[in-house]
Amino acid sequence: MFAFLNIFFFVFHSTLIIFNLFGWIWKKTRLANLIVILLTAFSWTILGIWYGFGFCPCTEWHWKVRIKLGYFDMPSSYTKFLIDSLTGLEVNETSVDTLAVTLLALALVASVVTNVRDWKRKRK
Repeated sequence: MFAFLNIFFFVFHSTLIIFNLFGWIWKKTRLANLIVILLTAFSWTILGIWYGFGFCPCTEWHWKVRIKLGYFDMPSSYTKFLIDSLTGLEVNETSVDTLAVTLLALALVASVVTNVRDWKRKRK
């Protein structure tokens, strides 16, 4: 069961990241994308007050599964884990965190702009 959950979280969390970054592109997913980005930002910042900046429940749950599977040396950043896993490199965590925040901020701007534009067109 834990092996299945490990794969599930890898696929689900990676898909969520891709949706955060690119879900604003398609009109049908724009509102959902904005909501998910805002939830992500809430988790990273507001929940981050108590759990550490950048906190993500998906990462927390995935790490608990990986501990059950015997993996104990996980980074605090899921994005670092993902990049390291996919490339075989050992990337700098600060650089990855900076990249993640920058890309999420850009995706948020794109999502807000496209959602506001759609809302204005709909009102006309």
